[in-house]
Amino acid sequence: MRKLLNTLYITTPESYLSKDGMNVVVSVKQQEVFRIPIINIEGIVTFGYMGASPGLMKLCTDNNVALTFLSPNGRFVSRIQGQTRGNVLLRKTQYKLSEQEDWALHVSQVMIGGKIQNYRNILRRYVRDYGENAIIEDAAKSLDIFKRDVFLTTDRPSLMGVEGMAANRYFEVFPLLMTQQRDVFPFNGRNRRPPKDAVNAMLSLAYTLIANDVAAALEAVGLDSYVGFLHTLRPGRTSLALDMTEELRAYLGDRFVLSLINRRQITPNDFLYQGEQGVTMTDNGRRTFLTAWQNRKKETLVHPYLNEKIPVGLIPHAQAMLLARYVRGDIDDYPVFLIK
Repeated sequence: MRKLLNTLYITTPESYLSKDGMNVVVSVKQQEVFRIPIINIEGIVTFGYMGASPGLMKLCTDNNVALTFLSPNGRFVSRIQGQTRGNVLLRKTQYKLSEQEDWALHVSQVMIGGKIQNYRNILRRYVRDYGENAIIEDAAKSLDIFKRDVFLTTDRPSLMGVEGMAANRYFEVFPLLMTQQRDVFPFNGRNRRPPKDAVNAMLSLAYTLIANDVAAALEAVGLDSYVGFLHTLRPGRTSLALDMTEELRAYLGDRFVLSLINRRQITPNDFLYQGEQGVTMTDNGRRTFLTAWQNRKKETLVHPYLNEKIPVGLIPHAQAMLLARYVRGDIDDYPVFLIK
């Protein structure tokens, strides 16, 4: 298993990135404020539009460091990466399988089934920790039915329909999982583009960061992150990364956001409410979020399939490796990531 390196998050929108030798240099208003050797990081995520020098971009691509640009609100803008790595035969097989409807549907069903199972497990964990709750238990039973229905679908539209119903049922009871600060963090279901409340703003940012990590992991094992099996192919869209993100949302995203709220690590003062433009984080709120995110990635767990202790931040890499094995035919099925 590869070593987990840090991701450099640039939260000041006025920051400009450049290179000095083998160092990444961050400047604000032409004044250097930070530098770090390129060998110490595996990715750079910057919030803002000031950009980066061509020299810095080349430094990143030469050292396999993904450079991702997000808007100040956390929406994905673009991603720069170097040469495609890995076995070209693996990618040829991936392209061929993506055209086989039965194969693509099966992988999609496994990923969505895993997503729904992880939703259900989050609800069951709440019951274990806090006692019986009829509303949450009823939602968990509904999710069991939706998971069964996933494997009865015969095409992508029907699969997406079941996924949508399961997500709606899960988010109906999501506010009950906020054991602290529920009164100051209202949540009336999932919404985005733009998010209408602080909880949705955090969920959207978490999902964006997960998808970015997954895309980097897929490229690292030699798969094409743009050729997926569930999400529609579209220029500039990392469809396969979005596919795999589905199974990781609950564990990496939802539980993280709930933890921030329930531990009172973040408060309503960390958000700006902009009317029709939605809700965004303050600079301090974004720093709090990203610091906790980086710390979370350093925690360890025993991978349910590999039975190996790994950092949480390497889960996307582990799943990308397993998907590559399945595409090559080295294993009989794709072992979706499931939490207990």
